[in-house]
Amino acid sequence: MIQRKQTLFLIFAVIASICCLCLPLATIYPEAMSAPSQVFNLWIADGNGNHDFSTWPLFAVLLLSAAAEFFCIFLYNNRRRQAALCVFCIFLLVVWYVLFAWLVFSGADSSASSLSLGIPVALPAVSIIFDFMARQGIIADEKLVRSMD
Repeated sequence: MIQRKQTLFLIFAVIASICCLCLPLATIYPEAMSAPSQVFNLWIADGNGNHDFSTWPLFAVLLLSAAAEFFCIFLYNNRRRQAALCVFCIFLLVVWYVLFAWLVFSGADSSASSLSLGIPVALPAVSIIFDFMARQGIIADEKLVRSMD
């Protein structure tokens, strides 16, 4: 049901997740005179156009989260399952941040390059906020239905 505010929150969360999937997360500037590399969720594109797929877990977790948020929109008849799926999406987005931090700190050699984070790194946090707000609306609806019984 599109008229529920939590449905709009879930749509905004899906949009934020999909935007994060498509946009570059960071730029790696090497100390040498080579071209900078772009870090995406699926790969790292170096200055020569080569792709390193070492960041694919970020893509997998964020894609699963976006799909679960999209599926959650259509569970308006089962509010308990919808609220549980919102918690699962929040968990996946926290896992995304843990994986991102691990990839940044494990691959960071401070003497070799510098890393510049982009705005899309904040989009999963925006999605977490929207998932949380949707869950609060779902719980409020559940309480309202239970009070009518």
